Amino acid sequence: MPREQGRKVVATNRRARHDYTIEDTYEAGLVLTGTEVKSLRQGRASLVDGYAYIDNGQAYLDSVHIPEYNQGTWTNHPPRRTRKLLLHKQQILKLYSEVREGGYTLVPLSLYFSDGNAKVELALAKGKREYDKRQTLRERQDNREAQRAMSSRRHLGE
Repeated sequence: MPREQGRKVVATNRRARHDYTIEDTYEAGLVLTGTEVKSLRQGRASLVDGYAYIDNGQAYLDSVHIPEYNQGTWTNHPPRRTRKLLLHKQQILKLYSEVREGGYTLVPLSLYFSDGNAKVELALAKGKREYDKRQTLRERQDNREAQRAMSSRRHLGE
Protein backbone atom coordinates (compact mmCIF):
# COMPACT_ATOMS: atom_id res chain seq x y z
CA MET A 1 0.00 0.00 0.00
CA PRO A 2 1.49 3.42 -0.92
CA ARG A 3 2.27 5.83 1.88
CA GLU A 4 0.41 9.10 2.21
CA GLN A 5 2.04 12.19 0.79
CA GLY A 6 1.62 15.80 1.86
CA ARG A 7 -0.24 17.40 4.73
CA LYS A 8 -3.85 16.69 5.72
CA VAL A 9 -5.20 19.05 8.39
CA VAL A 10 -7.54 17.39 10.90
CA ALA A 11 -8.31 20.29 13.28
CA THR A 12 -7.29 23.91 13.78
CA ASN A 13 -7.54 26.17 16.80
CA ARG A 14 -8.72 29.47 15.33
CA ARG A 15 -9.50 30.86 18.76
CA ALA A 16 -5.84 30.65 19.79
CA ARG A 17 -4.78 33.34 17.32
CA HIS A 18 -7.49 35.62 18.73
CA ASP A 19 -6.68 35.01 22.42
CA TYR A 20 -2.87 34.85 22.21
CA THR A 21 0.04 36.65 20.62
CA ILE A 22 2.03 33.94 18.83
CA GLU A 23 5.79 34.29 19.37
CA ASP A 24 7.13 31.05 17.86
CA THR A 25 5.79 27.76 16.48
CA TYR A 26 7.08 24.19 16.75
CA GLU A 27 6.09 20.94 15.07
CA ALA A 28 5.79 17.98 17.43
CA GLY A 29 4.89 14.35 16.92
CA LEU A 30 2.19 12.67 18.99
CA VAL A 31 2.20 9.33 20.81
CA LEU A 32 -1.25 7.89 20.01
CA THR A 33 -3.11 4.60 20.34
CA GLY A 34 -4.62 2.81 17.35
CA THR A 35 -8.19 3.97 17.88
CA GLU A 36 -7.04 7.59 18.26
CA VAL A 37 -5.32 7.45 14.88
CA LYS A 38 -8.42 5.94 13.26
CA SER A 39 -10.63 8.62 14.79
CA LEU A 40 -8.24 11.35 13.57
CA ARG A 41 -8.23 9.88 10.05
CA GLN A 42 -12.01 10.36 10.05
CA GLY A 43 -11.29 14.06 10.68
CA ARG A 44 -12.63 14.24 14.20
CA ALA A 45 -10.80 16.29 16.86
CA SER A 46 -11.12 19.52 18.84
CA LEU A 47 -8.24 21.70 20.05
CA VAL A 48 -10.38 24.35 21.76
CA ASP A 49 -9.42 23.74 25.40
CA GLY A 50 -6.04 22.15 24.67
CA TYR A 51 -2.72 23.17 26.12
CA ALA A 52 0.76 21.69 26.46
CA TYR A 53 3.05 21.51 29.45
CA ILE A 54 6.51 20.19 30.32
CA ASP A 55 7.04 17.81 33.23
CA ASN A 56 10.30 16.00 34.12
CA GLY A 57 11.91 16.79 30.77
CA GLN A 58 8.94 15.48 28.76
CA ALA A 59 6.31 17.46 26.85
CA TYR A 60 2.63 16.56 27.14
CA LEU A 61 -0.56 17.66 25.40
CA ASP A 62 -3.64 17.87 27.61
CA SER A 63 -7.39 18.50 27.17
CA VAL A 64 -7.42 17.86 23.43
CA HIS A 65 -10.64 16.06 22.56
CA ILE A 66 -10.29 13.10 20.17
CA PRO A 67 -13.66 11.31 20.23
CA GLU A 68 -13.90 7.56 20.56
CA TYR A 69 -13.64 5.52 17.36
CA ASN A 70 -17.08 4.38 16.14
CA GLN A 71 -16.07 0.78 15.40
CA GLY A 72 -13.85 0.53 18.48
CA THR A 73 -14.64 -2.01 21.17
CA TRP A 74 -13.16 -2.33 24.64
CA THR A 75 -9.87 -1.06 23.15
CA ASN A 76 -11.26 2.49 22.73
CA HIS A 77 -9.35 5.37 24.31
CA PRO A 78 -10.56 8.04 26.76
CA PRO A 79 -11.41 11.15 24.67
CA ARG A 80 -9.47 13.71 26.77
CA ARG A 81 -6.41 11.81 27.94
CA THR A 82 -2.94 13.32 28.31
CA ARG A 83 -0.78 12.55 25.28
CA LYS A 84 3.01 12.65 25.07
CA LEU A 85 4.62 14.99 22.55
CA LEU A 86 7.75 14.08 20.62
CA LEU A 87 10.23 16.97 20.55
CA HIS A 88 14.01 17.26 20.56
CA LYS A 89 15.58 17.68 23.98
CA GLN A 90 16.95 21.14 23.10
CA GLN A 91 13.47 22.27 22.04
CA ILE A 92 11.99 20.99 25.30
CA LEU A 93 14.63 22.80 27.37
CA LYS A 94 14.09 26.05 25.46
CA LEU A 95 10.31 25.84 25.81
CA TYR A 96 10.59 24.99 29.51
CA SER A 97 12.76 28.03 30.22
CA GLU A 98 10.45 30.36 28.24
CA VAL A 99 7.30 29.09 29.95
CA ARG A 100 8.84 29.18 33.43
CA GLU A 101 10.43 32.63 33.23
CA GLY A 102 8.68 34.60 30.49
CA GLY A 103 5.00 34.10 31.28
CA TYR A 104 4.38 32.19 28.05
CA THR A 105 2.08 29.26 27.48
CA LEU A 106 2.10 26.39 24.98
CA VAL A 107 -1.02 26.28 22.81
CA PRO A 108 -1.82 23.79 20.01
CA LEU A 109 -2.63 25.58 16.75
CA SER A 110 -3.37 22.66 14.46
CA LEU A 111 -3.46 18.88 14.35
CA TYR A 112 -2.56 17.23 11.05
CA PHE A 113 -1.04 14.26 9.27
CA SER A 114 2.31 14.90 7.61
CA ASP A 115 3.33 12.06 5.28
CA GLY A 116 1.16 9.69 7.31
CA ASN A 117 2.42 10.72 10.78
CA ALA A 118 0.22 12.58 13.26
CA LYS A 119 1.70 15.98 14.14
CA VAL A 120 0.65 18.97 16.20
CA GLU A 121 1.75 22.56 15.63
CA LEU A 122 2.55 24.11 19.02
CA ALA A 123 2.77 27.83 19.59
CA LEU A 124 4.78 29.61 22.24
CA ALA A 125 2.21 32.29 23.04
CA LYS A 126 1.50 35.12 25.42
CA GLY A 127 -2.09 35.89 26.42
CA LYS A 128 -3.72 39.03 25.04
CA ARG A 129 -5.57 41.52 27.19
CA GLU A 130 -9.11 42.54 26.25
CA TYR A 131 -8.02 45.86 24.74
CA ASP A 132 -5.37 44.06 22.62
CA LYS A 133 -8.10 41.85 21.17
CA ARG A 134 -10.23 44.88 20.32
CA GLN A 135 -7.23 46.60 18.71
CA THR A 136 -6.53 43.54 16.54
CA LEU A 137 -10.16 43.37 15.41
CA ARG A 138 -10.15 47.11 14.63
CA GLU A 139 -6.96 46.79 12.53
CA ARG A 140 -8.40 43.83 10.62
CA GLN A 141 -11.61 45.74 9.91
CA ASP A 142 -9.67 48.83 8.74
CA ASN A 143 -7.55 46.70 6.40
CA ARG A 144 -10.69 45.08 4.98
CA GLU A 145 -12.29 48.47 4.33
CA ALA A 146 -9.12 49.77 2.65
CA GLN A 147 -9.01 46.70 0.38
CA ARG A 148 -12.67 47.20 -0.57
CA ALA A 149 -12.06 50.86 -1.39
CA MET A 150 -9.04 50.04 -3.53
CA SER A 151 -10.84 47.27 -5.42
CA SER A 152 -13.92 49.47 -6.05
CA ARG A 153 -11.65 52.19 -7.47
CA ARG A 154 -9.99 49.63 -9.71
CA HIS A 155 -13.37 48.42 -11.00
CA LEU A 156 -14.55 51.96 -11.74
CA GLY A 157 -11.50 52.58 -13.92
CA GLU A 158 -10.06 55.55 -12.04
